[in-house]
Amino acid sequence: MKTPYKNIYNILKLNRFIVLAVIIGAVLTCIVSVLIVVKLYKETVNNAFVVNTDGNVIPLKLVSLQENLEVETLAHLELFHNYFYNIDASNYEKNLEKSLWLGNSSVDALYRQKKADGVYNRLLQYSLVQKVINIESKIDIQHEPYEFVTTTIFEINRGSITDTYELTTTGNLIHVDRNFPNNTHGLLVTNFFEKKLKRIENEST
Repeated sequence: MKTPYKNIYNILKLNRFIVLAVIIGAVLTCIVSVLIVVKLYKETVNNAFVVNTDGNVIPLKLVSLQENLEVETLAHLELFHNYFYNIDASNYEKNLEKSLWLGNSSVDALYRQKKADGVYNRLLQYSLVQKVINIESKIDIQHEPYEFVTTTIFEINRGSITDTYELTTTGNLIHVDRNFPNNTHGLLVTNFFEKKLKRIENEST
């Protein structure tokens, strides 16, 4: 005797097969999607992208970015130390104002301390010329804030007498928004400290 339910088991088997196929397909799709995302993430970590003047996207290696960071941090430190220590009666106010754009309150505190100690008054009173001769910095760019140690050689000209000094300063650098023309590197000196100052004896010729 034929009934409309004759193939019910076949229909159920077909439905189960379809459901399993859909589930397996969904799982495989998720796995492939995760693998693609992981691959893209790894590629992105090792590359940065810029748009050139033609509108083309250009990949830049992270290594290049690290090299650029080192160049910028060293340039920032050289600029800051030049502004802060390369001063005379005619330019000290302008140079110190520029240096304060490159550092935080620790720089301002040192400036105020020097001012209270009469450093800049003596500069004016005796027409002293403080000239930076050389700046060398060592900086760790592995982790921000970046620690640095800078050695600055400068001369103080007192007319007929010229004394040479070696100053060691320490501190950190952090990223801030670039400010043209006040802070072109987008870095800020923090925890600035004059660690050691010593007079260098001039060698007789």
